[in-house]
Amino acid sequence: MDTLQEIFMTGSNLIVGLILLAILSLIIVAVTFYIIDVTQTTHAIRRNYPIIGRFRYFFEHLGEFFRQYFFAMDREELPFNRAQRSWVYRSAKNLDSTIAFGSTRNLNPPGTVLFVNCPFPTLEADAVDPQPITIGPYCKQPYITSGIFHISGMSYGAISKPAVQALSHGAKQAGCWMNTGEGGLSPYHLESGCDLVFQIGTAKYGVRDEHGSLSDEKLKIIADHSQVKMIEIKMSQGAKPGKGGILPAVKVTAEIAAIRGIPEGQSSISPNGHPDIKSVADLLDMIEHIRSVTGKPVGFKAVIGAYGWLDQLFALINERGIETAPDFITIDSADGGTGAAPMSLMDYMGLPLKESLPLVVDKLSEYGLRDRVKVIASGKLINAADVAWALCLGADFVTSARGFMFALGCIQALQCNKNTCPTGITTHNPRLQKGLVVIDKTTRVANYVRNMTHYVGVIAHSCGVKEPRQLKRYHARIVTDNGLSIPLDQLHPNIIATDKTTT
Repeated sequence: MDTLQEIFMTGSNLIVGLILLAILSLIIVAVTFYIIDVTQTTHAIRRNYPIIGRFRYFFEHLGEFFRQYFFAMDREELPFNRAQRSWVYRSAKNLDSTIAFGSTRNLNPPGTVLFVNCPFPTLEADAVDPQPITIGPYCKQPYITSGIFHISGMSYGAISKPAVQALSHGAKQAGCWMNTGEGGLSPYHLESGCDLVFQIGTAKYGVRDEHGSLSDEKLKIIADHSQVKMIEIKMSQGAKPGKGGILPAVKVTAEIAAIRGIPEGQSSISPNGHPDIKSVADLLDMIEHIRSVTGKPVGFKAVIGAYGWLDQLFALINERGIETAPDFITIDSADGGTGAAPMSLMDYMGLPLKESLPLVVDKLSEYGLRDRVKVIASGKLINAADVAWALCLGADFVTSARGFMFALGCIQALQCNKNTCPTGITTHNPRLQKGLVVIDKTTRVANYVRNMTHYVGVIAHSCGVKEPRQLKRYHARIVTDNGLSIPLDQLHPNIIATDKTTT
């Protein structure tokens, strides 16, 4: 009994001692912070309100996470609201995406898209799958695909190894292509056997020589992979037109450095433009050169801002011959996303897709190149209605990056540039990557593609056409400033080829 009492007293004294030590430590920390705060001259709040002022930054940080759960309404959050994310989550999990009672979508704001239902919708028995499209008919190895929804460029480095693996295997299961992003071709892109679009950025990662110029030898090695179906020259990106890719030093691991051909542990900042492409003639020359080296379709990705160069480009194509045209053009929207970009570019530079997509499609039609050059729309298109709208405007394909990040489990924590992504998607921290289980996320990626295709088809059938690519501008309307809608083909009349064509 005495022994138990001694043990109890000893334990009690130890607990009391630990509590006193903790209190003393807190006092020391508080005094230290107080002295630091009142003596520093950088932050006025901390100087005037020592210690307490520090909570401002803590709560400001937590606000990023709490807003989407406790304060934001379903359709008021940016860049993606809860309703948009929820649709992707449910589609990726293959859950019921029906809703009850009534839509929470406000139909009054100018720019709102409304699809025009047909009194005699397409019956399921009459519906057909999206029809195959040939990209690069003048290439030695054209690419034929029927998919309408594909994975946009996300580099290994910007996203993690398990994220690349899940996207790659999911693309294989769903039958869509995966764009490598400008960070080069990794073993994780290749391991599933999915179709790949190899992207060449301004730094020529993965195909650069010791001087940073394009290496035909390395390009040929990349193109010799049967999975690499097309080559995309990245001219500019929606979130940062006129600015090269940014990969913080903390993300430049030994493996990523080897794949890209750059030093390990140093920030990877691409040039803001291609040093060897300074005119439309240079662009066509580069496209033709890469096509001759690889034998595969070659196109370019660009944000549209100034657009006079499109007239010069298309006129030069007709002068040189239709076979010299890019096999595809990927149009990125000004509201596209990225892992890291200056706010001044992300917020203010470039045209959104609602302006640039019809502009490019109409220019191609004007010069008689619409059938020759395929159009890929990219930028904030993550729901079925977004994709259907882009098809109405003339896109042949739609690609998405952030939609697939949501399919992988992204919670829009806005930590992409800090290597602290809580879902393991944009971090190289092994502890955080454990949360991203490749087998599970592979299924979700494939489900997302299949459900996207299905629900775009549902919209198309309601409009009275047999498959999504038969959607035209007259199948949608746009709400105007007076609250009433007008047909999309009235806002953007279809253009007929003029005498500007010479082929």
